[in-house]
Amino acid sequence: MRKVVGPRRRSGTKIENFLFTFPALLSVIAMIYVPFLLSGYFSLTEWNGIARDAKFIGFANFVRLFESDSTYLRSLVFTTEYTAVSMLALNVLALALALALVRSLKSASVLRSLFFIPYILSMTIVGFIWQFIFSKGFDSLFTLTGFGFLNWSWLGDVKIVFFSVVTVGVWQAVGFYMVIYIAGLQSIPADVLEAATMDGARGLTLFRRITLPLLAPSITTCVLLSLINSLKVFDIILALTRGGPGGATYSATLEIYREAFQNNNYGFGSAKALGFFVLVLILTFVVQRFFRSQEERQ
Repeated sequence: MRKVVGPRRRSGTKIENFLFTFPALLSVIAMIYVPFLLSGYFSLTEWNGIARDAKFIGFANFVRLFESDSTYLRSLVFTTEYTAVSMLALNVLALALALALVRSLKSASVLRSLFFIPYILSMTIVGFIWQFIFSKGFDSLFTLTGFGFLNWSWLGDVKIVFFSVVTVGVWQAVGFYMVIYIAGLQSIPADVLEAATMDGARGLTLFRRITLPLLAPSITTCVLLSLINSLKVFDIILALTRGGPGGATYSATLEIYREAFQNNNYGFGSAKALGFFVLVLILTFVVQRFFRSQEERQ
């Protein structure tokens, strides 16, 4: 017999659900939504973060942002270039590693752990480690081997520093995306692959026609995560180059931090943050819609 739940019991359940979720909801509102709304207000003011009252100036900060602030625009260009290269490298390398390590190898578990360990480390620690490698480590290897590229100024040359930063970012995060791709590959039904093999599909054809379409949800997840994480790159640049040399590696987030907390211009810094938020929102929406439409066509 079906157990009848009375209105008093349903009311008690609703109260319990509310009491359990209210602390988390309150924390989200206090830590995310309230600061976001305050940032929107301060973007319309001139405030140094110390004065008691903020001077309301309307949209003057946004006008200044796009008319006379070339540093911010350069930081957006750098962030866009970094995001594009990082996304491509991360997803290609992670998928290649997943395809190699999804097989039944004795050392597969160990190798997966080794590739995933850098992701556990703090980005600041990773930045300091690679700063030592690029300077002292490569210098010692150059002395031993004499290879010319080891003597390059990896963090001091404007033409090279971009690729140095991308290399460190990819090295740190590739293990995380590799795990997602491995999970996606393991979820593909074995009978589908066997049937395709019996029909004559082999190698690249099997991967392109069968594996890749069935891996579409994992690809969408990895692309969106790599997009968001690359756009908000901050700590690794702060630890490696601090925006140098000559501002060549100023990311948008680092520029926002510099304007607000180093120049004590919270109003203008909030305007930069809000403008960057809109850019991230648009890019994420466009990329998500594109990959979702590709999934539906499969």
